[in-house]
Amino acid sequence: RMPDSVPAADRRQRASAAFSLSFLSLVFSITAFSSSYWCEGTRKVAKPFCTGQSKGDHCIRFNSPDANNNNAVQYIWETGDDKFVDRKFHAGIWYSCEEIINEEGEKCRSFISLTPSADRGVLWLSIVAELLYIILLLSGAILMSVEMCYYSTVIDGLKINAFSAVVTVLAGLLGMVAHMMYTTVFQMTVNLGPEDWRPHTWDYGWSYCLAWASFACCMAAAVTTINKYTKTVLEFKHKRKTLEKNLKIKYKFPDH
Repeated sequence: RMPDSVPAADRRQRASAAFSLSFLSLVFSITAFSSSYWCEGTRKVAKPFCTGQSKGDHCIRFNSPDANNNNAVQYIWETGDDKFVDRKFHAGIWYSCEEIINEEGEKCRSFISLTPSADRGVLWLSIVAELLYIILLLSGAILMSVEMCYYSTVIDGLKINAFSAVVTVLAGLLGMVAHMMYTTVFQMTVNLGPEDWRPHTWDYGWSYCLAWASFACCMAAAVTTINKYTKTVLEFKHKRKTLEKNLKIKYKFPDH
C-alpha cells in the first residue's frame, strides 16, 4: 500500500499548487481591472496666473505686487519652457485622472470618452474579454477547489481536472488578447486623442504589470493542471500494464 500513497500525496500537492496559482491570478486580475494605473506619465500644461497668496514655480508671477490694478502694465518673466509645468496623470480601462495644479486632489474623466471613436469598439471588446477572463479564472479556481475536496473515484477527479485545465487555458488566451487590445487602444489614444489630454511622457504602470503577472500565474496554473492530469493518466496505464502482466504470469504458472 505504501507505493500508492506517494503518488496520491503528490497529486494533492500538485492540485494545491494549481489552485494557489489560479487564485493568485484571479486576485491580480480583479485588482488590475478595477484600478487606473495601467499607464502613468506627465502632461505639459500652461501655468496659471498667480492669484492671492499663491507663489512658487507652479504659477506665473507678475513684476508688480499690485496685480489687481488694471491700469498697471504687468510684465511676465516666464519665457519658453518656464511657462509650462508638468502635470502627472494616470489612466486605466475605466477612467483617467490628473493632478490639479496648486491644489490637492485629482480631476478624473472617463477613459472611454477620451478614446477616438474609431477605436472605441476595440476598447469595448477589451473590456468584455477582461470580464470573461475573470469569469473563467473564477470557474477554474472553483473546479480546482472541488477537485481538491472531492474524495470519490480518481476517474471523476480526472474529469474535473481535465475540464479545469481547458477552462484555465481559455482564460489565459482571453487575458492575453484583452491586455494586447488595451495596449493598442491606449497608444492610438495617445496619438489621436483630445489635445487637452495627450501626454508628454508616459510609461506602463503597476496595474499593467499586475495584469500580465495575472496572465503568467494563469498559464502556470494551466500547465500544472495539465501536467497533473498527464501524470495521473500515465500512472494508471503503468499500473494497468503491471496488473495485466501479473495476471498472465499467474494464469501461466498457477499455484498448486
